[in-house]
Formats: sequence, structure tokens, C-alpha cells
Amino acid sequence: MRPAQKPGARKVSDILRCEAVVVDFDGFKALQGMNLTLRQGELRFLIGPNGAGKTTLLDVICGKVKPASGRVLFRGEIDLTRKREHRIAELGIGRKFQAPSIFPSLTVREHLEIAMRQNRSVFATLTARMSSEDEDRMAAQLKMIGLEAKAGRLAGSLSHGEKQWLEIGMMLMQEPDVLLLDEPAAGMTDRETEKTGILLREIARRQSVIVVEHDMEFVRNFASAVTVMHEGRLLAEGSVDEVQNDERVMEVYLGRRRDADADRSTA
Repeated sequence: MRPAQKPGARKVSDILRCEAVVVDFDGFKALQGMNLTLRQGELRFLIGPNGAGKTTLLDVICGKVKPASGRVLFRGEIDLTRKREHRIAELGIGRKFQAPSIFPSLTVREHLEIAMRQNRSVFATLTARMSSEDEDRMAAQLKMIGLEAKAGRLAGSLSHGEKQWLEIGMMLMQEPDVLLLDEPAAGMTDRETEKTGILLREIARRQSVIVVEHDMEFVRNFASAVTVMHEGRLLAEGSVDEVQNDERVMEVYLGRRRDADADRSTA
């Protein structure tokens, strides 16, 4: 298994590095010196028990939460902890939360148009004419997220999975370098989950992606690299097989399960 890299040991292919990040919520340390390296074109899954600090780490990267100490280096030199949330988005970090955020009364196509032209008002966006280049981008994005046949449908009529793909498509229209996704497959059917995994792999051909996920089958099927967190720290990282066979990981997951079984047997 690849050992956790020490802060400062950068490689040219690293697009994002979290170095010794600490987050303190009134005495509770949600992150305790967390280190993470994301490489160009990597699809990295972030797993761990509830309360491990996974979502908090994404919050730090996108600027929603400011750490007490540590750095988040983007492209080796830009410390995101010193930037405001909107500036981090402008630099190329896209964040998607678990619940889809869409406008039910707008069409699929209109959502992507708005995402393409964020510096305009909604009215100006929907009344402006698109260039042939914009039309090509739109067509390519609709095809990528599998909604080309539903471009004129109202977003409110889409299935849960389709709404998730639409929001991912909106992020991609802004051409981020790094995407942060929080449980994108939660609540999906098996077919939608499979399609989401294929979509994430396609995205990782051009961008780097961090996915917080609890569905271990989904992780096994689609992760190119896995980071395991526990109590705000890096516990292990590597391939799915390496992580699954790591004794520390088995202790965290299986040990908790044994404790739960013991509690039930004595109840």
C-alpha cells in the first residue's frame, strides 16, 4: 500500500494537497492533521465511519469552513485556506452537495445555459443567443450526462438520478479542474448508480474528482484510489483491494460491527 505522503513532498502531477489540516469546532477537532493528495485525472473516493470528517474536509477545500491550521494547496502554490469561497470556485474548484439543487420550472437545457453564463442574470441568460461553439458545448454536455433526449423537459419532472446528473452537468459547464461530490449515488436505483459510476469515470478523463461515499459496492466498482478517514485523520489509502485488506481499516469497520453485535446479544 502506498504510504501517506509527507507534507512538502510534491509531484508535478499533484493538483491538490491538503497538508496537516486541523478544524476545531469549539473544542471538538473534526479534522486532526489531515493530509490528502489528489492527482491530475484521479477519481478518488473518500470513505470512513460517520463522523470521520469526510464532509468537513470537502468544506475546507471549497472554503465553506476555515481550518485552525494547515494548508490546502491548489496546483502546488495557491493556498485555498486564504481564499474566500466564491474565489475558490472561480479558481476551478466545483462542489456538489448530496441533495440536488435545481429549478423545477426550468428545462434541462436552461439549467446548462445558466451554468455556462454565471456572470449574467437568469433573464439575460435565457434571452441571449448562443454561439455555435456554445451550442456544441451544450450538445456534448447533454450527451455526456445522458439527458440529450430530455433537454426540453422541466427539471422538476426528472427522476432523482437524472436531477443529480443535471447538477453535475451544470458544474461541468463551468469547466472546473477539481470536482467535490458528496454521496452522488445516494437514493439512486441500481441502474442509476451504475450510470453515475460510468459518468464519474468519464469526467476523470479530463478533471480530478473527490467523492465522499458510503456505498462500498459503488466504491469497489468505480474507485481508482481510496482514502480512508477515521476520527479526523488519514487512516489508510491505496487501491480498493489494498484498503480492504488493511488491518487498521478492518479494525475500524469490523471492530465496530463486533461491538454492535455484542451489544445486541446482551440486550
